[in-house]
Amino acid sequence: MFQRPGKILVIAALVLTTGTHWLALQTVAWTTMLAANWSTGSFSRAVSNTFDGRHLCPLCRAIAAGKKSEQKKECLSATLKMEFPPAAEKFVLIAPKPLPSSPAPDNVAAASFPKPPVPPPRSRFV
Repeated sequence: MFQRPGKILVIAALVLTTGTHWLALQTVAWTTMLAANWSTGSFSRAVSNTFDGRHLCPLCRAIAAGKKSEQKKECLSATLKMEFPPAAEKFVLIAPKPLPSSPAPDNVAAASFPKPPVPPPRSRFV
């Protein structure tokens, strides 16, 4: 029941935290500017006017202002980080106690036990 809205909220949060919304808005602004510039002149002139940075549309200005305000907020939040108490000046590392070694397998003892006698195989036809 709540799966679809939950997924939409997660996607929206990811888009906003990664700054993809600015990319989407900038793409819309560039497309609009390119179409407007192309209708008044040649394609090469439209591309140069769109991407030179001197002929900004109102949407491009709003995007630039939004990015600047976001960067200012990030600078403020960087100063409000958690601080941990200073650590001790000397660290002493102590090696763990060695594990008790298990006795080595005694292959000689295993070989000294005789195998149980096995009767010889009998033939069926005897």
